[in-house]
Amino acid sequence: MKRALVWFKTDLRLSDNETFVKALNWADEVIPVFVIEEEMLIENELGFTRMGQFRYRFLLESLSALDLKLKAKGAGLLVLKGDAIIEIPKIALKYNVQKVFTKKEIAPEEIESIQEVERELWKSKILLEQFSTSVLHQATSLPFTIKDCPDVFTVFRKKVEKESTVLEEFLTPEKIASPAIIDAQILIKEELRKIRINTDERSVLNFKGGEAEAFKRLNYYLFESNCIQSYKETRNGLVGSDYSSKFSPFLALGCISPRSIYHAIKRFEKEVAENESTYWLVFELLWRDFFRYVMKKHKAKVFQLNGFSKQKVYNLTDKNLDLFSKWMSGSTGNLFVDANMKELQLTGFMSNRGRQNVASYLIHDMKMDWRLGAAYFESQLIDYDVSSNWGNWAYIAGVGNDPKNGRKFDVNQQASFYDKDKIYQNLWCK
Repeated sequence: MKRALVWFKTDLRLSDNETFVKALNWADEVIPVFVIEEEMLIENELGFTRMGQFRYRFLLESLSALDLKLKAKGAGLLVLKGDAIIEIPKIALKYNVQKVFTKKEIAPEEIESIQEVERELWKSKILLEQFSTSVLHQATSLPFTIKDCPDVFTVFRKKVEKESTVLEEFLTPEKIASPAIIDAQILIKEELRKIRINTDERSVLNFKGGEAEAFKRLNYYLFESNCIQSYKETRNGLVGSDYSSKFSPFLALGCISPRSIYHAIKRFEKEVAENESTYWLVFELLWRDFFRYVMKKHKAKVFQLNGFSKQKVYNLTDKNLDLFSKWMSGSTGNLFVDANMKELQLTGFMSNRGRQNVASYLIHDMKMDWRLGAAYFESQLIDYDVSSNWGNWAYIAGVGNDPKNGRKFDVNQQASFYDKDKIYQNLWCK
């Protein structure tokens, strides 16, 4: 009997999941596994964990949903808490697995983790295969090699739009053969009980993790509400659930694939309407791909103070933690910045317009090391995505992909334009 272990990471879905489909095609039985990395829950020197409670709750909800979906098809999800480098080889040996299937990673730390797991597996002659499941355009379809990936988004976009195509989705498996495993719901419920946060009634949306929730939001935003038709005009909003798609938390954990969203948009354009807004949502998916391929090209440089900027213009090294604490808690004295930071602190979410402004304020007004802000966003945002988060922060700092060497926003001017009646500021600062 051929038995495979499917190591889930940020691909917590059964729809359009090449990794899972390939494992099922190869094996007689599969063991779906997810490892909660304990080090992500340990407080760091800045006073917060790499995965804050909002992120962790959304992850646990997504794991629960995946487990229930697997159970409905004859399997289940084995959820472990520890270190994947130890746990994956251990489980593979326990269940006499011959091959491990997992998602291909892009960020250096995640790549190193896979390589270490692969080395341990190889000691027992267990193979590991990886598949790309988080991009809209596969690397093999790009009109350039990774090392020649453009560093300017407009150049990247034009080349990709002209010469690359989006593949069809992989079908969701109907039935899954799997050996008996420990019920994941026991650990998940135990971990959920440890979380001490409440849903704030001012939150733009009551986010709940899972594949079904992702497709529910997709169907609502496109076909039930037709909100997509005005996306380009409303995307810079601050209050309410429908000024933007809110797909990002589901994309971040892979509860839905960018391909599924793309093909749903194309169906909407065919059946309902096609306009600049429907294009603009695909345009945003291209930004996600861009940051992924830029990270794959520049690797660890993306995380360095001066990034991969050829100008090396960035030399701010201030790490005044008292000042940084005021920014985190929304106590800077600038109401627009403070409102956004309080929303993040109390809900785990912030608008794109807000993110650009608070990042600019920390870097260009407070003169702080941009990486502190990127690390805090990693902890707090339920839609944290390593490539997009660090890529966007480097962009604002002027050490990444911005051809203008940084984006300094006049936050007061921004507030008067995007929140002229102070509805948003009063919502969070009163």
